Amino acid sequence: MTAERNLPTLSRPRRPGLASLAVLLILGGALGTTLLVMRADDRISVIRVTQQVGAGRTFPLEAMEEALVADPGGEYAPWSDRDRISKRYARVTVLPGSLLTNAMSAGTGEGLAPGKGRVGLALKPGQVPNELQAGYRVQVIHVPRAGSEQGEADLLSSSALVDSVSTPRMSGSTVMATVIVDSAIAPEVAAYASSGEIAIVDLPGER
Repeated sequence: MTAERNLPTLSRPRRPGLASLAVLLILGGALGTTLLVMRADDRISVIRVTQQVGAGRTFPLEAMEEALVADPGGEYAPWSDRDRISKRYARVTVLPGSLLTNAMSAGTGEGLAPGKGRVGLALKPGQVPNELQAGYRVQVIHVPRAGSEQGEADLLSSSALVDSVSTPRMSGSTVMATVIVDSAIAPEVAAYASSGEIAIVDLPGER
């Protein structure tokens, strides 16, 4: 009989370095997870704006959502203050996605953005576009009365912000609107408005 020959067994070299690396990776992953959990506890709830809010406009509750950020030391408006913020005014135009800071809003007694003023307008049909809404950008134009010595119409503001609009119940009635203009021209706009010599033009491309 032919003796069976056993094939030689190849011994696998031990690699203690790979085993140590695997242990380090496991420990590193666990440590990273622990740090993420610890840092999550340090984050605070703040207000993120979801809709554009023009300068001088209030912050609607539906235009705010909660966001979590690392505590910056009081720079951002906390989410718990959303009801109070909804009664304040934007100092500047706030774009969607912005985290709201305390410096972006002002209370009623603090006034508007620097250099701005509100002017009330009583506008008759032909002086105001149909379906005018708050937040629209408009041109404010002085339209002299017929026979006036002042002659042609004069552009007073190229991009005024409509702050509020009171829609008349009856067609053809006077529309009451409030616009935000540069404070330097506010007295002039108010004077012409009182005599019915103001018209506004909607600027859809600037909304």
